[in-house]
Amino acid sequence: MARIAGVDIPKQKRGVISLTYIYGIGRSRAKEILATAKVEESTKVEDWTDDEIGRIRDAVGTFKIEGELRSEVQL
Repeated sequence: MARIAGVDIPKQKRGVISLTYIYGIGRSRAKEILATAKVEESTKVEDWTDDEIGRIRDAVGTFKIEGELRSEVQL
């Protein structure tokens, strides 16, 4: 499994679906992240290169997700 934003995402699924396992990322945001990282939506996570994972992590880092978003929602 690839680990992005502290979440293990399933490697057997397509990238656009796997990113939705991260709290705060839906399908439209997942598509936006993959477009920014220049990664094909239909590519499975297990086929991502280390360079692609790094670009995806950078793109995900620009959004409020996981703990930061949960804290804000609770307020």
